[in-house]
Amino acid sequence: MNSHHYKPILLTFLITLLPLLQLLSPTNALPSPPITALYAFGDSTVDPGNNNYIPTLFKSNHPPYGKSFPAQLSTGRFSDGKLATDFLVSSFGIKPTLPAYLNPSVKPFELLTGVSFASAGSGLDDHTAMLSLTLNMDRQWRYFEEAVRKMKSLVGELETDRVIRNAVFVISAGTNDMTNNVYTRAPGSFISVSNYQDFLLSKVETFVQRLYNAGARRITVAGLPPIGCLPVQVTVASFTSRNFHRRTCTKPQNADSRVYNQKLQSLTFRLSQRLRGSKVLYLDIYSPLIDMINYPRKYGIEETLRGCCGTGFLEAGPLCQPTSRTCDDVSKYLFFDSVHPSQKAYSVVASFALRNLLPRL
Repeated sequence: MNSHHYKPILLTFLITLLPLLQLLSPTNALPSPPITALYAFGDSTVDPGNNNYIPTLFKSNHPPYGKSFPAQLSTGRFSDGKLATDFLVSSFGIKPTLPAYLNPSVKPFELLTGVSFASAGSGLDDHTAMLSLTLNMDRQWRYFEEAVRKMKSLVGELETDRVIRNAVFVISAGTNDMTNNVYTRAPGSFISVSNYQDFLLSKVETFVQRLYNAGARRITVAGLPPIGCLPVQVTVASFTSRNFHRRTCTKPQNADSRVYNQKLQSLTFRLSQRLRGSKVLYLDIYSPLIDMINYPRKYGIEETLRGCCGTGFLEAGPLCQPTSRTCDDVSKYLFFDSVHPSQKAYSVVASFALRNLLPRL
């Protein structure tokens, strides 16, 4: 048969196929619905002040905390200013900052745009929260359920379901678990770092499943920071090595963080595959923090292994007091106290998250 006979047939086939190819193309996929709210669970990295309202020593509702916050308010955030979740909720165009759920000034209608249920000193392991007398993840979950009931009574079930379905959920915990239950444990009192990591990840999986069952579809889980570079961990290591003047990151602890993060990435991928219609994403905080430590000048930072409050070696929470000496320019510090990043560092972490997560949410 003449080859010219096939040309009209091939052309017709391509014209028929083109609309289908356009539909399948990611660039022509339907855009995700607008983000309605942000809800956070975990520890001090996302706690804007819930601990102010519970009987615990882990509080930061006093100066010098908040010295960079609007009106220099000591809100209970463990930093000189805003947290990463504050920058995120602002970047989403939802509201300027993310409030604490337990703050009595938070009105019911504000629940519809997001709150944090997190508690400084808490962790994925209930034992961690028990040590610090803070809200464990189960207690945080019960407060979320309470908030959902309040929203339903305010705007009805359908609207509440829509808000939850299109909200971003952030889980940020694990550092306290590792520092309190692994690195400060008595010798021979624990199975292994790897097994404990797996235990923590099982807690993450259970919590993500809970969120999904409640209607959440956009879920982000933060990994661990370079724990060995936290000023307090650097200080402990310098004491144990009997070389206090040599302040360097503890490499084995950073290696543990990287292994945990790799496992978490695998878990979030599996959960996204298993939980139909969900986006369960790994939130990388290790990379921006270690980049600031390795290349501080790129960010205008001068001090990376010492906090701004007090000596910067051990002070945090109740030890970082109004009478504590603070640095002259906190924007040049990666950490505000011996554990917690400065507002400057949190803004970098949030920007990194927005670049890497927002296109996939």
